[in-house]
Amino acid sequence: MNIVVTGSTGFLGKFLIKKLELSGHKITALSSKNCDLKTTRILDQINQKFDLVIHLAAWTQAGDFCLNHPGEQWIKNQQINTNILDWWLRDQPQAKFVSIGTSCSYDPNLPLVEENYLIGQPIDSLYTYAMTKRMLQIGVESLHKQFGLEYLTVVPSTLYGPMYHTDGRQMHFIFDLIRKIICGKFYDDKVELWGNGYQEREVIYIDDFIDDFQSLLTGGVTGIVNIGSGNSIKIRDFANIISKILDYDPDNIIYDPNKYVGAKSKLLEISKLKGLLGSSFYRTDLDAGIQNTIDWFLENTNTYSKKS
Repeated sequence: MNIVVTGSTGFLGKFLIKKLELSGHKITALSSKNCDLKTTRILDQINQKFDLVIHLAAWTQAGDFCLNHPGEQWIKNQQINTNILDWWLRDQPQAKFVSIGTSCSYDPNLPLVEENYLIGQPIDSLYTYAMTKRMLQIGVESLHKQFGLEYLTVVPSTLYGPMYHTDGRQMHFIFDLIRKIICGKFYDDKVELWGNGYQEREVIYIDDFIDDFQSLLTGGVTGIVNIGSGNSIKIRDFANIISKILDYDPDNIIYDPNKYVGAKSKLLEISKLKGLLGSSFYRTDLDAGIQNTIDWFLENTNTYSKKS
């Protein structure tokens, strides 16, 4: 297939493009450097037709970024999403539009099941980003309803694995835990984690996510589908696994309950996914996945430093 991918230089984008190319697909990779999607009609420069438009691009970062940039997030993500949807309708109506949702869009007081993606209220600290993702979904569904355009939206839990981006952006929690504990181990830095450590998170290994993603693509699936591991564990348990691998004493870790923690718990309901994948559903062992991620950090000293 002929596929265009936005957000191609991000953590997911790099892995996904590699896997798609290995599967024999022709890829056009777009990033903010060669195609700033905030610019109106920027996509008019592309003179070819695609079978799939895979939209990964978003203006956001992990940590407390959403808390500190709500206005910018609203404007920039709305520009990105409006421009890509307009281009899809005008120039690529034959293509299936595949986009990445966010678990932040779910109301934490409701089951995190696909039917609830646009229902209730996201948590306040992530509200703006979550609502821009909801607006993207409303746009996709509106174009499907009026013009019959095909779409698939996948909602991932936190992705982890080697080859994480090192461009100065804030890291997602699992990578930040690894970085901090490595610095505690090798530089005797103080290891301070945000929150009391009892907030729960779900992670999915990058290869598992992409395998599921490709299966959904080839299976002709439409609508919204959650992709997660099916299990969540406490931040303290993640820290203990990392500490054990690095032979670091977890009793040295300081937890600061006054720091930003986001949602207290995140666990996607993946019954729909399991039904679609059947016997092909597989998950990498958490300890093995974290070991692979730590190994990559240790081989790439630019991912951590005494001052970081």
